[in-house]
Amino acid sequence: MKFNSKPQNKRRAMMKKDRYELGIEKFKEIKGDKGEQIVERLIELDPDLARYILEFPFGDIYNRPGLDLKSREIATLAALVALGNAIPQLKVHIHGALNVGVSRQEIIEIIIQMAVYAGFPAALNAMYAAKEVFMEIDEKAKKKENVKLKDFKPEKLPPHLIKQNEKS
Repeated sequence: MKFNSKPQNKRRAMMKKDRYELGIEKFKEIKGDKGEQIVERLIELDPDLARYILEFPFGDIYNRPGLDLKSREIATLAALVALGNAIPQLKVHIHGALNVGVSRQEIIEIIIQMAVYAGFPAALNAMYAAKEVFMEIDEKAKKKENVKLKDFKPEKLPPHLIKQNEKS
């Protein structure tokens, strides 16, 4: 019997493509509006490494049943805090955690909890990273609000919203 490797390779290629596409979708779901930009930076850094990162963690693991995205991001934050040497990745996942419903207070509590197991230096580094992310988000929100206020023109309001001066 003759062995034909082409269908097998085709199947593998389809499986990889599916995992990769699933990974990109899940990654963007977690990272929100920053997802596309981060994927592009990963690909620029190294296309093969980007594929591995998107296929395995996000295409396979994050798509498993059993934990919702919020729980997965909480676990990821705890692991990154405990590592103590992955601050850029921690910042990305703090953004992701906030995007999937983890509150700022929960992030702070995760970091404090990890001080018990990872030590105070790792917790301090993580807390600084969290504060930087929070400040970045607040500054962007403030700029966005200022732009809205700057463009405000009272004369463009509907007449029923403008209080008329009453004559005595």
